Amino acid sequence: MIQVNNVRLQFGGRVLFDNVNIKFSKGNCYGIIGANGAGKSTFLKILTGEIEPSSGEVIIEKGKRLSVLSQNQNAYDAYTVIDTVMLGHERLVQIMKEKDAIYAKENFSDEDGFRAAELENEFMDLGGWEAEGEAQTLLTDLGIPADLHYCYMKDIDAKQKVKVLLAKALFKNPDILVLDEPTNNLDVKTVNWLENFLLDFENTVIVVSHNRYFLNKVCTHICDVDYGQIQVFVGNYDFWYESSQLLLKQAKEQNKKAEARAKELQDFIARFSANASKSKQATSRKKELEKLTFVDIKPSSRKYPYIDFRPEREIGNDVLVVDKLTKKGYFENVSFVVGREDKIAFLCDRSIDITMLFKVLTGEEKPDSGMFKWGTTVTVGYLPENNEAYFKDCDLSLVDWLAQYSKEKDETFVRSWLGRMLFTGEEGLKKAKVISGGERVRCMLSRMMLTSGNVLIMDEPTNHLDLESITALNKGMIKFKGPILFTTHDHELLQTVANRIIVLDGKKVYDKEITYDEYLGIV
Repeated sequence: MIQVNNVRLQFGGRVLFDNVNIKFSKGNCYGIIGANGAGKSTFLKILTGEIEPSSGEVIIEKGKRLSVLSQNQNAYDAYTVIDTVMLGHERLVQIMKEKDAIYAKENFSDEDGFRAAELENEFMDLGGWEAEGEAQTLLTDLGIPADLHYCYMKDIDAKQKVKVLLAKALFKNPDILVLDEPTNNLDVKTVNWLENFLLDFENTVIVVSHNRYFLNKVCTHICDVDYGQIQVFVGNYDFWYESSQLLLKQAKEQNKKAEARAKELQDFIARFSANASKSKQATSRKKELEKLTFVDIKPSSRKYPYIDFRPEREIGNDVLVVDKLTKKGYFENVSFVVGREDKIAFLCDRSIDITMLFKVLTGEEKPDSGMFKWGTTVTVGYLPENNEAYFKDCDLSLVDWLAQYSKEKDETFVRSWLGRMLFTGEEGLKKAKVISGGERVRCMLSRMMLTSGNVLIMDEPTNHLDLESITALNKGMIKFKGPILFTTHDHELLQTVANRIIVLDGKKVYDKEITYDEYLGIV
């Protein structure tokens, strides 16, 4: 359905892709994975024609419609929600506009009549009469209420815009669906809906995502971008990981055996090459040595930060008591007690409510009523969702920025912590105010580790992180022995870390020691 032939992309002296050959077939979902900077999103742009390759070609089967999830939330502010969704089928919208223009003519000619008839036939073939109803159903399924369907995009909430743009991409079942980070900023219910939609989708899906559970659920193939090559594996993300590790292990074992045989041959040649009676055998072994092959093992460009939260002080039995806590406009009369082994996932349709709860508990905001009390042994490590205040207009280098939060001020010590989080060499001298979103989160995690809290509060900790950093964070949270209060949209993080679920809906409506998957099974 879409074929990539000998594609090469070069920017200046840097070759991003070389000799890429892939055929994307109908009925399959292809997950594009790779380290940050490997070129995943760039590859999608080559597929969609936004970027021309330096050489090679992308061939889309004639008559097939390609749809792309737009990342620009403000691009459709001048359109209504329903019109934005219908723009997902450009030809259908073109027909509607041309029909309207013809019917609006005062002098309607025979030629206009013939053209209108052609358009009506094509409109009917494309399911035009059902289009608006289908768009409304899609929006409703994605959680956009009917009273917003005819509002202008500029007037709706950013998180609603994300859903509308997703509806636009899915509208009228495109032949090829290209999705770049489709689960970003989606609530759990919408992500589950999208997973089920893609499982039933009969055409071609190509997706970039940092959501491991999502990739495992929907992908039939994984396309691994590494060192300018793209290798296709059949199976989901976990199967790719296991397969790639197995291939690496086999290559190392093959090289180990080859090295042992080479040493054996070299020893024989050294001992008997001057021995006339053994000269033939020595010559034979020389030929065998020349034919020995070693697998060229390139270290992966993927890098995993080292995340290990080690509390400086052991926590006592009293951790946190929350009693009838209220913040008007967010939550009211919320009560719960945190135990020393609790890892609590907070869920809410309005993520801002949980953000506000965490701000109150960390002292950033004052409650309107009620109380909370931390135990005397507690020190809190906090990762806010919005870290802008820590970096905006900050003229410090990363070394100096992190030194603010370290008891040990020695530059070598601070640099070692930055190195653990993948800031090596000159990167430590970068200005804090210019680093990327993912780099900011890694800095904030370094800050958390240095402050050595025995209770962690984390608000959407996976935001902006790549798959490798999310995997490292996941392991760090599992390993941490103290209590964690957190919220996230990452299904695997929820399932593997949380041993208790608290649900807020203006007030506390659910609180139970249960895993996330068990919770989903009963709601």
